[in-house]
Amino acid sequence: MTRDKLKIAILGTRGIPNYHGGFEQFVEFFSVFLVQNKHEVFVYNSSNHPYQKKQFNGVNIVHCFDPEDKIGTAGQFIYDFNCILDSRKRDFDIILQLGYTSSTIWHRILPKKPIIITNMDGLEWKRSKYSKKVQRFLKYAERLGVKYSDFLISDSIGIQSYLKNSYKIESKYIAYGAEQFNTPNSNCLSSFDLKPFSYNMLIARLEPENNIEFILDGVKLANDDVPFVVVGKYDVNKFGKYLKEKFKDQKNINFVGGIYDLNILNNLRYYSNLYFHGHSVGGTNPSLLEAMASKTLIIANENEFNKSILKDNAYYFSSALDVKKHLLTLSKKDEYDKVDNCYKEIELKYNWEIINKKYLDYFYECTK
Repeated sequence: MTRDKLKIAILGTRGIPNYHGGFEQFVEFFSVFLVQNKHEVFVYNSSNHPYQKKQFNGVNIVHCFDPEDKIGTAGQFIYDFNCILDSRKRDFDIILQLGYTSSTIWHRILPKKPIIITNMDGLEWKRSKYSKKVQRFLKYAERLGVKYSDFLISDSIGIQSYLKNSYKIESKYIAYGAEQFNTPNSNCLSSFDLKPFSYNMLIARLEPENNIEFILDGVKLANDDVPFVVVGKYDVNKFGKYLKEKFKDQKNINFVGGIYDLNILNNLRYYSNLYFHGHSVGGTNPSLLEAMASKTLIIANENEFNKSILKDNAYYFSSALDVKKHLLTLSKKDEYDKVDNCYKEIELKYNWEIINKKYLDYFYECTK
């Protein structure tokens, strides 16, 4: 197979355009990039996705039945099964699987011709929201992903090292990407009743391993009146509802729900004083790169994944007391060196053009 036109499928996401999270954001950029480079691309979308057209900016959209809204998490396995079944009919050259959680158990029905490339995502089995039984299953699914993929991609050096140490297998390190934000406009702040550089915030899925409770405990301990904005769906899981209830009397904490308009998110980040990033499980988190690209001052959970990206260009926390201290002592206006260094890192290492090209070059390498 040469660098001629490739027929490529992308599985493992809710679909595009992005209404969900990091993988979806990546696919939205990467699939369009592939089409612009003359490849034929199919992205699998959940039947529940708000976008119901058959094409998106030249990308073919295949909607597959997804009963997750009716039966919960088990629906993800049925959705992935349906996507893989459909892929058997389309004579793909490459199938890119994003994650392994609910797809690798179907490895026996994967089509034989295409090259299977899997982005192994993070250490899903470490997520505290899962029971011990589910964590054991996820470790099993991880092993299947390693065994039945032709090639593996790691989105962080930490994941690459983990796969090598645990499975004695090599993987290609390719991080996520972000676009540098350079058109700030404070008009959107009025709808949130916020003033520039006079509030702090976080953006995350409301899950325990994102350390949101730690962060909000620290906000409470700081005992000041500075608004703290929580961006993330709080009404879709028990933990989100628990957080909303726990901090309902904390007047400066504002749960605003999920926001997927990238321009609004970028402006919220840009005009914040401190931006908290609590993610602790997995690789290079997309929202971290977007924060770096938005010229915000980042306070991150202290772990190898975050530190490998941010280095000395952020502050770190490992407890609610750390959060309190940072809230009471740090100001963005005093830390523009760190902010600017993060912004330059996006330009040099993590912009979408670089990341998309790395993926496509790896596809060519895998097809040799």
